[in-house]
Amino acid sequence: MKLLKTVPVLVMAAGVFVSMHAFADDTVFTVMDDPSTAKAPFEGGVNGGYLAQSGNTKSSSLTADSTLTWYGETTAWSLWGNASNTSSNDVRSSEKYAVGGRSRYNMTDYDYLFGQASWLTDRYNGYRDRDVLTAGYGRQFLNGPVHSLRFEFGPGVRYDKYTDGNTKTTGLGYASGTYAWQMTDNTKFTQGVSVFGADDTTVNSETALNVAINAHFALKVAYNLTWNSQPPSTAPDHTDRRTTVTLGYKM
Repeated sequence: MKLLKTVPVLVMAAGVFVSMHAFADDTVFTVMDDPSTAKAPFEGGVNGGYLAQSGNTKSSSLTADSTLTWYGETTAWSLWGNASNTSSNDVRSSEKYAVGGRSRYNMTDYDYLFGQASWLTDRYNGYRDRDVLTAGYGRQFLNGPVHSLRFEFGPGVRYDKYTDGNTKTTGLGYASGTYAWQMTDNTKFTQGVSVFGADDTTVNSETALNVAINAHFALKVAYNLTWNSQPPSTAPDHTDRRTTVTLGYKM
């Protein structure tokens, strides 16, 4: 009983959020968008997690993300977004919002062209705005119901506006690889890695496990990592990490 009295009260809604570190950028599109294997003209999902603690310590964490994809015979169009923020004793310690769009056109069963754009604000990690635009060629090596693997690359441009007021526009080379393994009828593993090569190179990784509860709801465990070769002076750490456990709804 004494132990129970010392444990802070936790209120959890729509899942659980666990943050290991504030996260600078997570431009890894891990959703498979091959129109040749689409089972429906539209797929969408929303994930969310919330944790609140009160008592001797007052804190809260919130994370949410969504991806919507529309399929044609040879094309796919996707919109995505995510948000997260954390506060302790009514003082905000992290706040990140990002949105993006992506298009894909299948030239053959394995070759495709893509274009994508994203916007990020993460002022606690040095970025007031980060806009990225890339386009290029992709190869779908595996597109079966069990294993899916693609690799894509192309040129791009990035615009950074830092929290100290400085701005920078950079040309870059982009490359990304994404793998998905449908382990069982209810369990899916995904791994995505993207590289934005420039004077200040950024590497992003997402490792995730999705476990379906029923036809619409699932639990998702994800580990995200970002490495910056030259991080902003206001956020000098090269590596940021984030671990999340969220409840998702499939549309």
